[in-house]
Amino acid sequence: MSDIGISGLRDFLVRRYDDLKRRLTVHLGSADLAGEALQETWLRLESSKEGAEPVQYPLSYLMRMATNAALDRMRAEKRFLSGEEVEQVLADLSDPAAGPARTFAARSEAERLAAVIQQMPSRRRNILILIRVDEMPRQEVADRLGVSLSLVDRELKRAHEYVVQHMSEHTK
Repeated sequence: MSDIGISGLRDFLVRRYDDLKRRLTVHLGSADLAGEALQETWLRLESSKEGAEPVQYPLSYLMRMATNAALDRMRAEKRFLSGEEVEQVLADLSDPAAGPARTFAARSEAERLAAVIQQMPSRRRNILILIRVDEMPRQEVADRLGVSLSLVDRELKRAHEYVVQHMSEHTK
């Protein structure tokens, strides 16, 4: 078979459209997706420059092009939720407005947390607050307190463990 250019590929696609669509339908499992992929292939050929490399096997080339177009479409569609998925998400959402009971519980837990943090050794408490509340970088905390970065990391780990232990004791 002789090599053909872009215009030859377009002609080949038109002449063999039904055969290409049948093959793609079998390959992709959907006649609609096969039709859309061939349409996208046509558009890509239309926007191609005529000076592109000639193709020796137009059937294989067009099948690969259409398959890639179908895969691109499938990836793009996966970015969006289906109607059923949207309904499920909406059904799972609870009322975001906090009622009096939720507000009281959250306030009580925040007060317990503040009391637990207040009971920590001062350096550990300062490190925890500077990093987690003030969002200061660990190296900056180390420089500010005149300690090593590894000490900051150890104290932060101990602070987390202390909070977890004392908050879980309160809830038991």
